[in-house]
Amino acid sequence: MSHLAPHDWIAPDWPAPPHVHALCTTRNGGVSAAPYGSLNLGLATADEAAAVAANWAQVQAALDAHGRAVRPVLLHQVHGTDVLEVDEATPQRQRADASTTREPGVACVAMAADCLPVLLTDSAGTRVAAAHAGWRGLAGGVLEAVLEHFRASVGANHTHHAINNVAPWPLDVIAWIGPGIGADSFEVGPEVRRAFVGADAGAAAHFRPSPVARGKWLADLAGLARRRLHAAGVRSIHGNDGSPQWCTFGEVSRFFSHRRDNAALGGTGRMAALVWRNP
Repeated sequence: MSHLAPHDWIAPDWPAPPHVHALCTTRNGGVSAAPYGSLNLGLATADEAAAVAANWAQVQAALDAHGRAVRPVLLHQVHGTDVLEVDEATPQRQRADASTTREPGVACVAMAADCLPVLLTDSAGTRVAAAHAGWRGLAGGVLEAVLEHFRASVGANHTHHAINNVAPWPLDVIAWIGPGIGADSFEVGPEVRRAFVGADAGAAAHFRPSPVARGKWLADLAGLARRRLHAAGVRSIHGNDGSPQWCTFGEVSRFFSHRRDNAALGGTGRMAALVWRNP
């Protein structure tokens, strides 16, 4: 699927079936000027609208490169847990932080610039999904909410819970976690740690005291996402493993980072992770 990843964009390395396609952009390959240089896809940023439209045209060309038209459905993300079932007729920019579809030629999209984009499919490729997972969404259960749609697809009557003491019912789902702020850069307050550890004591392993700010913690967002997915029954988890090359804050030339750039430069762009299926 390398033909779908021009520039230095990412073609996820995951064992999805051949008719399921995925793509994650970087900051490169567009026309936006600083601080949005260059492939800013964020419709809600202060970037020039014409530049964002031209950047999306670049993405659309990559989506359509395999010979079939693909319609990306964008969300108005609010760091929540709502999941939208999308199809060819779904209006753009509805309020939700995840989307899912069984319809071919419709791309689920997660936008991010430090938060994690998480893409999912079942092993047969009958359903795909994309989730925007920052710490609020992860703690609130956005991934578990998405997985309920996969459970419903196979007729399972299974009540979800973020983390519990009962062995999870294994899910035939494949997940890919995209770039996000790394554990060496994501300093958070004690309320963030409490949001996870209060529901799952084992989540404490993904926090360590900040070496520079008393009372603060460094959080491993990718590790928390992997933990939540595994606890919900997902065994095939790929992509971001917490290593430095996935860190949006540290990889200045490749990724946008809201925490790194918004205050220092007055703004930052957004990247997109997309997943769709062919017939």
